[in-house]
Amino acid sequence: MKDHRDVLIRPVVSEKSYGLLETNVYTFVVAPGASKPEIRDAVENLFDVSVVKVNTLNRKGKRKRNRRNGTFGRRASEKRALVTLTEGDSIDLFEA
Repeated sequence: MKDHRDVLIRPVVSEKSYGLLETNVYTFVVAPGASKPEIRDAVENLFDVSVVKVNTLNRKGKRKRNRRNGTFGRRASEKRALVTLTEGDSIDLFEA
């Protein structure tokens, strides 16, 4: 079994993820080989909350053009997890 800190890489900081916080859905970038049960266990153990549902999605990296010589490169692909928590549970992502 993987260490829970190896499964969750970082939270996603965007307008869309902030909008989902109101419905108790948190977005994380996770390891590419992580499964839904591993993500569920990692969130429950690291943040001491109970998880209702886990949805995952693979995002393909964008193709970007190099301005200097016109060649193309690619940004890294990533796997994201949308984690829904039970009513009353919350994760304080940005502690002071």
